[in-house]
Amino acid sequence: MTEGTQPEGPGADTPVRPGGATAVVVGGGLAGITAALALADAGVRVTLLEGRPRLGGLAFSFQRGGLTVDNGQHVYLRCCTAYRWFLDRIDAAALAPLQDRLDVPVLDAEGVPGRRLGRIGRTALPVPLHLARSLATYPHLSLAERARVGRAALALKRLDPADPALDAQDFGTWLARHGQSPRAVEALWDLVGVATLNAVAGDASLGLAAMVFKTGLLSDPGAADIGWARVPLGDLHDRLARKALESAGVRTEVRTRVTSLSRRADGRWSVQVPGESLDADAVVLAVPQREAHDLLPDGALDDPERLLRIGTAPILNIHVVYDRTVLRQPFFAAIGSPVQWVFDRTDASGLVDGQYLALSQSAAQDEIDQPVAALRERYLPELERLLPATRGAEVKDFFVTRERTATFAPTPGVGRLRPGARTKAPGLYLAGAWTATGWPATMESAVRSGVGAAGAALGALGRPRDHLLEVFEEAA
Repeated sequence: MTEGTQPEGPGADTPVRPGGATAVVVGGGLAGITAALALADAGVRVTLLEGRPRLGGLAFSFQRGGLTVDNGQHVYLRCCTAYRWFLDRIDAAALAPLQDRLDVPVLDAEGVPGRRLGRIGRTALPVPLHLARSLATYPHLSLAERARVGRAALALKRLDPADPALDAQDFGTWLARHGQSPRAVEALWDLVGVATLNAVAGDASLGLAAMVFKTGLLSDPGAADIGWARVPLGDLHDRLARKALESAGVRTEVRTRVTSLSRRADGRWSVQVPGESLDADAVVLAVPQREAHDLLPDGALDDPERLLRIGTAPILNIHVVYDRTVLRQPFFAAIGSPVQWVFDRTDASGLVDGQYLALSQSAAQDEIDQPVAALRERYLPELERLLPATRGAEVKDFFVTRERTATFAPTPGVGRLRPGARTKAPGLYLAGAWTATGWPATMESAVRSGVGAAGAALGALGRPRDHLLEVFEEAA
């Protein structure tokens, strides 16, 4: 039997005890939380184990003086149906609302007067006309470049992101073949792609890039409307998630690191943690790929070493607190500058006086290990170029957060390395944004993976999965 083709149905791969099915979820990020909720909602008795002192994985908050700081800025789009379901499920949708309509201010640090500010937005017209006005008036590209962007977008719309041949190609080469200038790549394609893929076009799988642009910009007029948390991420992914888990009957243990997994002679699983052994009918392993590799028992995957060949990519986050308001809008993107995206986090952080800006710098391989002093010297002048109001402002605080392995690297060929939810070990399932969801490493991918793993486990346990249909039809 090959991976991902286990039979389903009561008793097909995991014996169920008369007292009811039990499951252990290893990992308390979005994938693990989702899997635990989906299993518990079907009547499975679930224990969730997390090694950190909090839930939320890499989307979390911490305290710095009087500030509540997110480790990095996270956004989602209207097309992220699974993450939107997750927000509803933990009663948090009102705390992370969506824009009424896509609107992204784009500042050019090197633009001539009158052309520094452009906007990427949409109208209510059908696809692809919903972006036509924005593209026609986008000042950061020439008229000829805008026309070529339109033709490339139509060609992209014809691609099938699931085609394995696309996974082997890089997006940058495809863009060049379709007439995209370096300026167009910087001012438009990478503006979106770096933030969603965590890679520049030349380093990104064409399959993943096609998925991002087709789904976000070319599927539905409102698909790319942006949502973000108006409160600290910890309020969502830790506090409200714990409340939802508790209400669902999930036993949640933090500061509890799993040391090994083994399948017993009776077909059930034994999960070892310091000082305790937990038995379960099913286990969902929702941890990063390298940790999953170390915990997988022999024979669980045909080639477990492929997990180690899934690269990682860093994200650098720069935090600046000014003594006054320097930005009058919630966020903006930048071109012609090392600055990528800047968000106003003043209200969410609890700051009373001044303004707190968070810079999200994806694909930050060249800067992730630079000293804070060097980053300060580089980025404060860039903010002065972009935001004239900063020139007379006092910097009250400047600090950085670094996620060296923030996401899996979306390099060409990564698709064939990403495993599905099922393993060859009956009763053992994988979840995480790095698994084969078809999405890049986003909160959406993490939630989808948790739903997929739970759905596979419930099918094997003979438990209902109808409640997962509201997330996405493929979970059935």
